[in-house]
Amino acid sequence: MKRPLAILLLAVTAAALFATVVYAVLAATHLSEPTATTVYGLTARRLWVTTVVFVTLIGVVIGGLALARPESRFGTTSSRLGAIVALVAGLIGVLNGGLNLAVANGGPGSGNGVVGGAAALVLGLAGLAIAALALARGRRTALSNYGHYSSNN
Repeated sequence: MKRPLAILLLAVTAAALFATVVYAVLAATHLSEPTATTVYGLTARRLWVTTVVFVTLIGVVIGGLALARPESRFGTTSSRLGAIVALVAGLIGVLNGGLNLAVANGGPGSGNGVVGGAAALVLGLAGLAIAALALARGRRTALSNYGHYSSNN
């Protein structure tokens, strides 16, 4: 019973941290104030950023799996492939999220997708960090399997 409670607490903490960092990105770009007129519905920029967020989220999940399970039944190459997918998805998230925030001319509710842009930027940075860790772990695993890794170096 303790493990599900710990997982739930970790998930709530991660969601709160994610929301805080997204708000900090919006505040840093001076886009945190809502606009006077709210645009409802799906706009082109909202669709663009929503797609980028989903691509980046999938990359973060794949990178997390590559980091959690460096040796799968397919060998260490699947871990490296997962890390590369996370790296590419993270780069897509950072570039598109940053670009969306750079061209936005209003805050939340303006139809520019600024909240999604900030979320894509934060998820992209997380994906890049996870990919770097997974690639480093995969490199250490590959070197130790071939006998070239020494703890003295």
